[in-house]
Amino acid sequence: MTSEAETTKLSVSGPVTGGRHGWPFAASLDDLGAVGYVEEEYFLAGEATTYVPAAPFDERGIWDAEPAGTAPFVTRLLVQRPREASRFNGTVVVGWNNVTAGYELLADLPILLEEGYAYVCASVQAVGVEGVGAEPHGLLHWDPERYGSLHHPGDRYSYGIFTAAARAVGPQRSDGVDPLGGLAVERVVALGASQSAARLATYINAVQPAIGAFDGFLVLIHFGNGAAIDDDAVFDANAARPAPVFRTRTRLRDDLDAPIMLVNSETETLAYFSSRQPDTERFRFWEVAGAAHVSAPQLVRRQAKCERDGVPMRPSPNPPSQISYIPAASAALGHLQRWMTGGLPPPAQPLIEVSGDPPEIGRDGHANALGGVRMPGVEVPVAHNTGVSPVQGLGGLGGAHEPFPREQLLALYGDREQYLARFSAAAVAAVGAGVLRASEADALIDEAGSAFF
Repeated sequence: MTSEAETTKLSVSGPVTGGRHGWPFAASLDDLGAVGYVEEEYFLAGEATTYVPAAPFDERGIWDAEPAGTAPFVTRLLVQRPREASRFNGTVVVGWNNVTAGYELLADLPILLEEGYAYVCASVQAVGVEGVGAEPHGLLHWDPERYGSLHHPGDRYSYGIFTAAARAVGPQRSDGVDPLGGLAVERVVALGASQSAARLATYINAVQPAIGAFDGFLVLIHFGNGAAIDDDAVFDANAARPAPVFRTRTRLRDDLDAPIMLVNSETETLAYFSSRQPDTERFRFWEVAGAAHVSAPQLVRRQAKCERDGVPMRPSPNPPSQISYIPAASAALGHLQRWMTGGLPPPAQPLIEVSGDPPEIGRDGHANALGGVRMPGVEVPVAHNTGVSPVQGLGGLGGAHEPFPREQLLALYGDREQYLARFSAAAVAAVGAGVLRASEADALIDEAGSAFF
C-alpha cells in the first residue's frame, strides 16, 4: 500500500549552474561528451516520509514498517544520461550517495557509460548535505552559493527522500523539468555501497514491500547489517566514539518482485558470514576473492576527484589490494538488466572458503583467498592481495598488497610471455563465467602487460 506522503507532488528545478566552484560536487572526471553523455545537476523538493517498525526487526529481514510523519526537504540529483535517446537502454540507476567519508562518494561502474544506462546520484543523507563534525564538508559548506537552498530534515527521512528520487526519474515522473531530458524510462534500479548498502538493506526489507518504487537492487560491499529506520544518528569518522549506524544483523528479503544482486569484496567476508543466504529466483550473491572494500584502482580515481574538489582523503596505512570488486559489480549490473527484462538470473558463483570457529578464510600457498569470484589477478597472482587488514576500522578497508619478489615470479611463470598467456587465459575464463565484461578484461590484460617482469 502506498502512503499518502509517497504520492505527494515533487518539484524539480535545474539544471543548476554557477556557485563558488562552478561545477557540481563530485562531478565526473571523465570526458562524458566523448561517449555521448551529458552530466547535469538538479534540485528536488517535496515531502519525505519517515517510518517506524510495526514489529521488531530481526535477522530474517521480513520487516514491517509503517509511516510516522512527513517533513519537507530540498536535495540534489547529479544526473549522467545519454545525450541521444538511441543510446539509452531504458534503465535508470539511482545511487544512494555514500557519506562515510564526511562528504559524498559516488559509486563508479564502467558499465553505466558503456551500455547506455542513465545514472542518478541522489543526495539522500544529512551528512552529504550538511556535513558533520568541526570541519564539515557537506554540500552547504562546500559551495553555499550553489547549494544554499538545500534542506535535509534528518536521516529518518532518508528512505522517503530515496523514494522521491526514484519517482522523480521513473516512468511515471511528473510533467515539468525533466532531469532525464525526455528519455523513455522503463526500469529503475537502486544502487548502494558500504554504509549506503546498510541503508539500502533497510529500504529493501521494510520500505520496498509497501512502496514498490524500484524494479531491481544492486547492493555492493555490504557487511550484513541494516541501518536505523527511525532516528537521525549520523556517522562521524573523526569522532572519538562514532555513533553506530549498522544496527540490525539481517538477511535481505527475497520475496519481492524486484530481484536483488549483492556483490561483496573479501573485506566483508567474515563480517557478512553469519548473514549469508542461499541464491534464489530473486536473489544472487557474489564474493570477490582478494578484492578490498576500497582497492588501489578505486583510490587512484578517488584521490583525483578529492584533489579537484578540495576535500580531505583518509590515507591507507598499508599498500591496498590491487584487486577490485568493481569489474564484477559491472558484470552484475549487466546480469541484473537482463534478469529484469525476462532473461536468466545471474550465474551462481562459488563463495570464498570459510571454516573454523571463529571462522577464518581459507588461503592458498600465497596467502590468497580460496574460492569466490576469481579475477585474473587472483587466479594468476603476482602478489599477495587480500581484503583483510590487521588495521582496525576505516584504515583497514584497503586490505593489503605484498608483491612477490622477482625470483618467485620467475619460478612461477618462467618469463613475461608465459605469465601474460596465463593471465589472458584467466581473463577469458572470467568472461566466460559471467563475472567480467570483455571490455574490462581487455583493460586488465593491458595493465598486466606493462606491470611485471
